[in-house]
Amino acid sequence: MRASRLLSLLLLLQTRGRMTAPEIARELEVSVRTVYRDVEALSAAGVPVYADRGPVGGYQLLDGYRTRLNGLTAEEASSLFLAGLPGPAAELGLAEVAAAAELKLLAALPPEPRSHASRMRERFLLDVPSWYRSADDVPYLGEVSEAVWGEQSLRMTYRRWGRQDVERVVHPYGLVLKGGSWYMVAAPPGGTPRTYRVARILSLRTLPERFTRPEGFDLAEFWRAYAREFRERMYTAEAVIKLAPGREDLLAYTMGTDVVTAAVAEAGEPDPEGWTTLTVPIESLTHARWLLLRMGADVEVLEPPELRELMRDAVGQLAKLYG
Repeated sequence: MRASRLLSLLLLLQTRGRMTAPEIARELEVSVRTVYRDVEALSAAGVPVYADRGPVGGYQLLDGYRTRLNGLTAEEASSLFLAGLPGPAAELGLAEVAAAAELKLLAALPPEPRSHASRMRERFLLDVPSWYRSADDVPYLGEVSEAVWGEQSLRMTYRRWGRQDVERVVHPYGLVLKGGSWYMVAAPPGGTPRTYRVARILSLRTLPERFTRPEGFDLAEFWRAYAREFRERMYTAEAVIKLAPGREDLLAYTMGTDVVTAAVAEAGEPDPEGWTTLTVPIESLTHARWLLLRMGADVEVLEPPELRELMRDAVGQLAKLYG
């Protein structure tokens, strides 16, 4: 355990440069006192780590010191190859770079991790887009990624929902791949960040002006908050339904596992025939009708009356259609 932590400490200093003891403690989830002891252990082992005093001080390695990758375990090496997605890398224009990096990593690994990593690549594949849906056409993804990396402003024509085209100048902070679709997190000059689906960019021009990313901006944290808020905005109402016995899996496939799990947890006991009354969130009446019709006779809408009426009309139209 301690050997692994010492290696993590060494790699932190190697990749981040100067770090204070509290910063290291937060990264490794240990106490500051433990960091002091680990630094002493590294120094005793011959690692050229030294401390700078003062308010801007911290620990760092002697310039030019590098460690090799022979500290990687077989599982750690395998995870790196499993995380290398060939599709997204190609979309970003990094297919050849990613392949070269894999080759170099394999060459640097000892025999056992190298063999384990090769087997992982041969036996596992990550396919990002969902079933029956192709990946987005993203002709401007490469330019967006270069602007993100170079902190350069972008002028774009963007197609909003409803097919409304708008002109925007934005500062791109990052890219997110979600369900096979690429999203750019960007902000107008002086504005707050928002998301743009890269496939909806109709034209793009990289501007010569550079921008400075907001201090402390965390892309992962922003995306988590955005996803949470998007979900809250998406569900605008609730419906009360009766679900046939044993059809929770079908409802979860139709409406989402998390939605159904929460609804089942709050439901009462089934009735004598085994039907369960559930309250589920819905986006709109028409969207809920489309979803629940897929359940056939395994679900009955109780409330709101407007949704029940829509279901009745749809069933009547189906009866006429099929005679």
